[in-house]
Amino acid sequence: MPAQQKKLIFCTAGVLSFACALGTAAAVGTQLWVRGKILCTTGALLVNATGPELHKFIGDIQYGLFSGQRVRQCGLGGRPFQFSFFPDLLKIIPASIHVSVILFCTVLIVFALVGAGFFMFNAFGSPYETLHGPVGLYLWSFIACSCGCLIMILFSSEVKIHHLSEKIANFKEGTFIFKTHSEQFANSFWTILVCSLVHFLNALLIRFAGFEFPFSKSKDSGTITGAVDLMY
Repeated sequence: MPAQQKKLIFCTAGVLSFACALGTAAAVGTQLWVRGKILCTTGALLVNATGPELHKFIGDIQYGLFSGQRVRQCGLGGRPFQFSFFPDLLKIIPASIHVSVILFCTVLIVFALVGAGFFMFNAFGSPYETLHGPVGLYLWSFIACSCGCLIMILFSSEVKIHHLSEKIANFKEGTFIFKTHSEQFANSFWTILVCSLVHFLNALLIRFAGFEFPFSKSKDSGTITGAVDLMY
């Protein structure tokens, strides 16, 4: 492949990696990871609410990795409540999983920036062997993509398996009991998915630029090496 096309491919991959780093950093700081509706079952059972009356007992909830907001409705109007995971909810959430998600987000941002730097270095500089060359580009892309997948798996298990929304909805609620009426992952969660796909795309761009996958050897080189060994 001509050098100009390789430069264009590496520049494109570098820009995409840098955009993923910025997108992940922005996603970490927002409250747009999960949005949902919470039902005040205690209030609904007291008045036997059905149909249109049930909407008076359905509140809203949204949260991210550090903070969020819930609006509780028990037939008396909405009452907003701001909360933060650290240290307010640390005792009721799966803290190890939650901290792991934040750590993997940090690693994703770091390696996305490292990958962007090496992509640009390979586009405008003279690529070295080992970590500066194609092996390093595959490595950074693989680590970033793997971190993105782990973030989605861990956070999904925290929300769905450990019922994170219900634990947040019932935080400091002694009288009323809330159940999750509906919930869906919001923009920041899908941003992590897009970033993971972009890093996988970067690996394909490296291959498209003409670099073989790491640790792969052609059959011709093995044949020539064997013939040389037989001479000695």
